[in-house]
Amino acid sequence: MTTPTEKIILGIDPGTTIMGFGLIKVVKKEMEFIQLNELNLSKLGDHYVKLKKIFERTIELIDTHHPDEIAIEAPFFGKNVQSMLKLGRAQGVAMAAGLSRQIPITEYEPKKIKMAITGNGNASKEQVAKMLQQLLNLKELPKNLDSTDGLAAAVCHFFNQGKPGKEKNYSGWAAFVNQNPKRVK
Repeated sequence: MTTPTEKIILGIDPGTTIMGFGLIKVVKKEMEFIQLNELNLSKLGDHYVKLKKIFERTIELIDTHHPDEIAIEAPFFGKNVQSMLKLGRAQGVAMAAGLSRQIPITEYEPKKIKMAITGNGNASKEQVAKMLQQLLNLKELPKNLDSTDGLAAAVCHFFNQGKPGKEKNYSGWAAFVNQNPKRVK
């Protein structure tokens, strides 16, 4: 259980091949690294099974670490509509897991995350990972950088707290429905 001067932030980089995540603890306005890892879904062929695994892993992370807030990377707009749809579903499932546990969620655009970490909205995954390594005194970086992307979302959220922005915030299902009336039939 965290105290009022402490909080845990779960960062998620949603994906249907690899979902990256990272956790930090904030103690008296200082970040402490907890964990980063990934959920590898590449061996699963069925898209719906992948979504189920994303939901289950997100719930497991929530029930294990009890984050106070979730920061999630928003899908970027690419040329492949099918890929965007799958990525949006992955993000939605991770968000649903957090909302089911009443955890506030903030969504960040990929450029905003890169800007918060490196000062460059067009930074590479490697540049983001190296900066996180310095900021959080990580001994080594993982082979796949999806986990550092998840960690970057959490650190971006830490850096942006109290700053007005265009991020979307959801504190529960009612807030999500109110901010997305066209998605409800």
